[in-house]
Amino acid sequence: MKKAHGLMLATTLLLSSLATACSSGGETAKPDANAGGAAAGGKTKLQFWTFNELHQKYFVSMAEAWNKAHPDKAIQLEASTLPFDDMHNKLLVALQSGTGAPDISDIEISKFPNYLKGTPQLAELNTVVEPELKNIVKSRVDIYSKDGKYYGIDYHVGASVIYYNKEMLDKAGVNPDSITTWDEFYEAGKKVVAATGKPMITFEATDPFSFWPMIAQQGSDITDKDGKVTLDNEKNIAVLQYMQKLVKEKIAIVAPGGFHHAEEYYGFMNKAGAASIAMPMWYMGRFTDYMPDLKGKLVIKPMPAWTKGGNRSVGMGGTGTAVTAQSKNKELAAEFLAFAKLSKEANIQIWKQLGFDPIRTEVWTAPELKEDNKFTQYFGKDIFDVMIEIKDEIGPINVNEKMPEVNDELKKTTLFKALNDMEDPAKVLKESADQLRK
Repeated sequence: MKKAHGLMLATTLLLSSLATACSSGGETAKPDANAGGAAAGGKTKLQFWTFNELHQKYFVSMAEAWNKAHPDKAIQLEASTLPFDDMHNKLLVALQSGTGAPDISDIEISKFPNYLKGTPQLAELNTVVEPELKNIVKSRVDIYSKDGKYYGIDYHVGASVIYYNKEMLDKAGVNPDSITTWDEFYEAGKKVVAATGKPMITFEATDPFSFWPMIAQQGSDITDKDGKVTLDNEKNIAVLQYMQKLVKEKIAIVAPGGFHHAEEYYGFMNKAGAASIAMPMWYMGRFTDYMPDLKGKLVIKPMPAWTKGGNRSVGMGGTGTAVTAQSKNKELAAEFLAFAKLSKEANIQIWKQLGFDPIRTEVWTAPELKEDNKFTQYFGKDIFDVMIEIKDEIGPINVNEKMPEVNDELKKTTLFKALNDMEDPAKVLKESADQLRK
C-alpha cells in the first residue's frame, strides 16, 4: 500500500513537471517510457535531468562529442531542465518509489545528502572516478561519497577567492598583494574607508558564502564529518565576531538585498559600492553578466589567511552529477558521465562553455584557458594563476545529512541576527546550535 501511494505520488509529480520542463531538441522527458531504451540508428537512449539550462546545453554538446569519439557506443541523450525544487523532489520520489528516475541527473550540493540516506539509490562511480583521483581536486568528489563509494562528480572546484576593485584600492594606496591575513585586511579596510568613504567588503546575512568559507579555510565547519552540529565552536564564534566588528566599524556592510545574488546588490557593486567581495570562482559570471561597469577594474586574489601560511581557500557550492541505480545502462551512463566531467577535453569545455574552475588541475595551465572569451576580456588572461597558487590550499566542507538543516538555519536566522541586528555572535551561534541539536 505504501509503495502504491508512492507510485501515485511519483506519477502526479511527473505529469505536473512535464508541463514546465524545458527540453533540448524539442524533446521532453518521459522517464518511464524511455529509460534504458534503444534509439534509432542503434544509439542507446540516456535521460539526463538538470535544473540549470546551461548544464543541459553543456551535456548535449558533450553527447555529440562522445558519439564522435565512440561511434560503437553512441547515445541519444534526452536532456531536460526542470525548476530547481521540482527536479529534486521528482527525482527523490522516483528513487524512493523505484520507478521513473532518469539515467543521469544533476543534484545540487545542499540537496545531495538527501540522496545518500540509507542505501543510496545512486550507482557507485568508483570505476570511473578512482583512476582520475590523481588528476582532479579530490575533495570535489569526496563531498559526494559515502562509505568509500563515490556517487557524484562536480562541475567545478568552487575555489573561494577575493575580488578586489583595484581602482578603489589604488585611491587608498593599498596593494592587494600586501594583504595576506584577515588582520591585514582589516587594516587595509580602514585605509579604503578613509580614502573613498566606501566599505572595504560586503557580507551576506541571508546566505552563507561569506561566513562559511571563512570558517572552513581554517578547518572548521558547521558540522563535523559525522553530521554533529559544530556551529558554536570557538573558531566559528571568533569569525562571526570578526565579521561583526568590521560591520560595526563600517569597514564592511551587509550586502544590499541580504546576499550576493540580489538584484540590488548587483546594481550597488556595479557602481563601485564596495572595494571587495569574497566569493567562489564561479561568481565570475555574475560580474560579466550583471556588473559590466567593473570590467577591467577587478583583480582576483587568494582570500586572506587567518594566520601566516594558513589555508587561503575552500571549495564552495557545487552540483554533483550522478547515475541512478534505476538506469538499465549504468555502465554506459557512468562512462559517458566520466567523459563529460572528468576528461581533459571536458574540463576545458567546462571553462569555455560554463566559465567554471574545472576540477582537473592539469588544464589550469592549458592555453585554451587563456583564449579570448567574456571572462578573459573582463578579468584578463591570468585568471587561473590564482588557482595554481592556491592549488594545495583548497579545503573541503563536510557534506552530510545534517548539513542542509544547519545551512538553512544560518541563512534564515543566525547570520541576520549577528550582522544585521548586531546580537552577540556567541549567543546567536549557541542558540542556533542548541535548536539544531534537539
